[in-house]
Amino acid sequence: MEWIITTFRENPTLAIFFTIALGFLIGRFRYKNFSLGTVTSVLLIGVLVGQMKIPISPDVKNIFFLIFLFSVGYSVGPQFFNSLKKSGLPQLLFTVLMAVFSLIVPWLLARWMNYNAGQTAGMFAGSQTISAVIGVGADTIGNLSVDAATKKSMVNSVAICYAVTYLFGTIGSAIILAQIGPLFWGGLKKVKQTCRELEEEMGLGTTNVPTMISSFSNIVFRACHITESSVAIGKSVKQLEDYFASRGYYIYVERIRTKGSKDIMDAMPDYVFQPHDDIVIQGRGAFVITEMKEIGKEIFDHHLLDFPLDHVKVLLVNKKVNGMTISELSQQRGDFKISIKKLTRGGVDLPILAGTILHVGDMLYLIGPRKDVNKAVKELGYPDVETEKTDMISVGTGILIGGFIGVLALHIGKATISLSTSGGVLIAGLILGWLRSKHPTFAQIPEPALWMMNNLGLNAFIAVVGISAGPGFVAGFYEVGPMLFVIGAIATTVPLMLGIIMARYLFKFDPALGLGCCCGARTTTAGLPAVQDALESKLPAIGYTVTYAAGNTLLIICGIIIVFLMS
Repeated sequence: MEWIITTFRENPTLAIFFTIALGFLIGRFRYKNFSLGTVTSVLLIGVLVGQMKIPISPDVKNIFFLIFLFSVGYSVGPQFFNSLKKSGLPQLLFTVLMAVFSLIVPWLLARWMNYNAGQTAGMFAGSQTISAVIGVGADTIGNLSVDAATKKSMVNSVAICYAVTYLFGTIGSAIILAQIGPLFWGGLKKVKQTCRELEEEMGLGTTNVPTMISSFSNIVFRACHITESSVAIGKSVKQLEDYFASRGYYIYVERIRTKGSKDIMDAMPDYVFQPHDDIVIQGRGAFVITEMKEIGKEIFDHHLLDFPLDHVKVLLVNKKVNGMTISELSQQRGDFKISIKKLTRGGVDLPILAGTILHVGDMLYLIGPRKDVNKAVKELGYPDVETEKTDMISVGTGILIGGFIGVLALHIGKATISLSTSGGVLIAGLILGWLRSKHPTFAQIPEPALWMMNNLGLNAFIAVVGISAGPGFVAGFYEVGPMLFVIGAIATTVPLMLGIIMARYLFKFDPALGLGCCCGARTTTAGLPAVQDALESKLPAIGYTVTYAAGNTLLIICGIIIVFLMS
């Protein structure tokens, strides 16, 4: 054991990676719906490892934290700036009010309990489930006009108070949103029914949904032999497709082999079908199975069905498409025949429904014949070409310029107010992420690299925080006392309840959108799947993406403000 302690003291980087590895392992364990989560697990393991009194330079945690903050800003940049547009203003205003409540309630509680700036920042970070405030709070404390010993004590108490309040902040938020939230809209049963009605209104379960939007219904490609009694005889390809569309069935002809020929050709709009032609049709499984009997009989023909399909991720850039529903896009598109398998916004999966609204910066996962996919890509935006390379020039320059912006200070009397380097880097990430959605070849960061920056950056930072705070953790916990858990629970519950009331009665959001907005504005990542499971619907994700982007940014800034308020 002495050898391990000595090795960790002489090589603190080994202690950091040991903490990360063990924290991630423990974070995987789940009992029913309960899990410590990765961040809390890494922090607690760090506290235990910290009992070995391992010296670590504060510069290490600062580097990792700036990488994490930049990646957060980069990820949510497009959604954050979209929230500033007219269509996103209601959700933005809701998020601002939510942030104000999330700031004021913990601040009043901290004043009542006579907490110092570090204890307050930690309680705010844990109760509002915004882990980044551990860093920005400590960073801001470093700019306070107090002695070094007091600063160190405050910084250590940030991690302690976060650990005590984060558990209820996560679990309590999920329970409140998923179980209590629906009561404000008439109860869970009524809310489920409302979600089903809204899904039907947006296109789920109806027959008038174009094949482009039907990932939920299993897109199929089938070969069919045109019989003597087929409705296709005498019709052109376009006329046959229009015939089915007029009846609410979107079926498309992909390939044709004429009677007596071995040659297979792509379907041309003006080709007129003859008896005994063989064709390949594409569409929702339900459509194709229902209508195939009118065309002819299904056949299995390897050569007819053997043609390349492309799977492409497309970053939506075209401003003309921004704000369209998927249904509107399908009606205005050209002659390409493709399907959307998946739609994500800020890394969150959205329901693929006729009424789902598209925004610049969305990622569409397309499938279809190569020529059609290529046409779709030209109309929609930019193919997200797989690359292993990160634009490190943009990353390095962005963090540098953001840091310069953050160190600029405003002096008011004896007080010094600044965004701090962490706040400046967050803003730089927001701007670069937004610019990337406008100019896809600029500041490219592959998804795996972005995941690494986000997760390694945050958890390496948390590991260092836990190891550094470890020696004083027990004493610090006795200082704040078990009452902190109760205070944190109140700080979690009150803003959430106010947010639900606002969503229901002030903004008059429908339940799915309202609860999704509450999850996003409070950055309650665990709350979204809990709400979706309770409502048996994916619709809350629509309200989550914009509010999460704005909420993430605003709550981090609130972490800076609350330190100044308590200093």
